[in-house]
Amino acid sequence: MLNLAGQLPDDWSGMHGPTTMQEDFGGLRFQLAYMSYALALAHVHRLPGAPGLFKKPFEQLIEKMLSPDVWAYWHYVSTGNGPINRSQGELPAQWNPVGKDNIMYSAYIQSMALMYHYLFRDARYAKEGALTFAVASMFWGDGSLRFPYDERSLNEHLYWSMVERGFLGIACEPNCVFQICNQPAIIGFRMHDLVYGTSQAQEVMDGYDKAWADFGVLTESGHFNMMVMEQERVVVTPPDAPWVDFWLAALMHAWKPELVGERFPAHIARWAVEAPHDTLWIQPAVQHRLDMSPIISARDHGWAAVAAAEVGDERTLARLLGYADRFMNPVHENGAYFYPRRDEHFDAQGRLSVMDPHTGNVLLGYARLNVKDGLRKLFEGPLTDAHFAAPALASLSKGINVRRATYDAERRMLALTLEPGASRVDACLTFDNSVEKGMPEVIHDGTDAPCLSVEGNQLEMRFSMSRRTSLVLAW
Repeated sequence: MLNLAGQLPDDWSGMHGPTTMQEDFGGLRFQLAYMSYALALAHVHRLPGAPGLFKKPFEQLIEKMLSPDVWAYWHYVSTGNGPINRSQGELPAQWNPVGKDNIMYSAYIQSMALMYHYLFRDARYAKEGALTFAVASMFWGDGSLRFPYDERSLNEHLYWSMVERGFLGIACEPNCVFQICNQPAIIGFRMHDLVYGTSQAQEVMDGYDKAWADFGVLTESGHFNMMVMEQERVVVTPPDAPWVDFWLAALMHAWKPELVGERFPAHIARWAVEAPHDTLWIQPAVQHRLDMSPIISARDHGWAAVAAAEVGDERTLARLLGYADRFMNPVHENGAYFYPRRDEHFDAQGRLSVMDPHTGNVLLGYARLNVKDGLRKLFEGPLTDAHFAAPALASLSKGINVRRATYDAERRMLALTLEPGASRVDACLTFDNSVEKGMPEVIHDGTDAPCLSVEGNQLEMRFSMSRRTSLVLAW
């Protein structure tokens, strides 16, 4: 994820799937958004003392989300007249990707920007125009395709769109209100509450419960309903769609943990297939293009793993990840571990072998990085003033993997475990909230003695590293 975030702007190497025009549920917007969620969870729950590892990649992901490559699909999808919204006929094309409908994009950029503000106490996306959607074309148009927003104006726009629809939700494609893609908006409202002291999330959650009571969050058989056709007021759920159960579970667990925890075992029992070496795979849903050619992905498997991690079903998670590691062809490349795209649907034994970039780049990694109740705890707001006042790793030179970064306030100690990506790294680390505490004692496990200095309001540490190294800064 860090490698993909760090690619040059509009370099989407390794991120394109088997469909075109960014329409499917594995498009760039979904990869970028869930990378940011995964990094947020890894920071809060695993490496709380290393904001410097996550802050710049988070900014890079938001920058990429603003690229027209990610959202220009809306100009075409907004016209509707497709298989699931043909009743409305052809609609006028829209360029503004957040103006009306398209919650499958707008909620993600809203929640990412506000999550960034909450995680790092950095208000850069609150500045006027900080979230501007613009097409800077070379050979057409007059330069007027600019739609300026910021985290607050975008959040207010989505909030009032929710209100106008009676809190049922905002449509993805015109007329199609998916439960799933309205969950990130609720997460975004909660991040807004944590940053600005509002109570929008609770209002939206209460309204959502009342609105969906008319249709049912669940089907009669206990699966999650997928969407409501807004004009017809008809609920729709495909008969064989594991991803609906697991994707919704992974997100809704943030605010409905009892419901999700109750249904998850039955959903796994319904969709999982036993495999060798005590592993599991998930029977995939089959989608079709307009020419009726089938599209099969590993998305169902990936979302099942994410949901298992969130609800804390460690055995199911281990079996799903074990299957991916044995049968889905993972690779180590440029210091990263991931599952490259593979279009062959099943292997010679009839087992799932397909891999899409959304699952291989993001979902399986998200599942590994998360902890039990990870999104729910983030939703509740675990970061206190004491967290932001504690000494923390603010930056580090390239080629270093961070395995541990935790501050113990009682002992006044910041513990780090680092690994070099190459045979030897000349490490330079900087620390926030440390200078005022005085020079710390540095306890290390035999590495070259670190050199400490003060640079402005930061502590700087330099040393050479050729193996995994543990350091403790004690004040």
